[in-house]
Amino acid sequence: MFDSLGTTQFSFWVRSDPFGWPLFLTLHVLATALAAGFIFIIALRLLGFFELIPARALKRMLPVVWAALVLEAASGFVLWMARLGQYVADFAFLLKLLLVLAGVGLLFLIRSRIGDRDAIKPQLRTLAIVALVVWCGVIIISRLTGYLG
Repeated sequence: MFDSLGTTQFSFWVRSDPFGWPLFLTLHVLATALAAGFIFIIALRLLGFFELIPARALKRMLPVVWAALVLEAASGFVLWMARLGQYVADFAFLLKLLLVLAGVGLLFLIRSRIGDRDAIKPQLRTLAIVALVVWCGVIIISRLTGYLG
């Protein structure tokens, strides 16, 4: 199955066209920046920063995060498909994928624990710290994937 994905006309176009790879890489980077940026705002607010933003308003940021994560996953799949042989065996890529999955799981946990009041529970602060560390890891490993792979 993997072999057939890497040999499609579309994956060939992404690899060979001067605009294919740069287009999807740009979409992927912008989506990652948007998702991580909003996650950082949410996590920092849960840690006591940005007090002008009511804690209960953080849930309204989540649709933007989910949309960015969908774009990130779609563009990432295209990039993965175009260089399938490289990424299947790339430890940095696999680590990044695990960190993204952990980050999405943390986002679900944070979302379920943000209340309708502005009181922030201590467990939310712990989740916020872990989310910041995980998403910093995603960003760092994303940059290093091109060098370590």
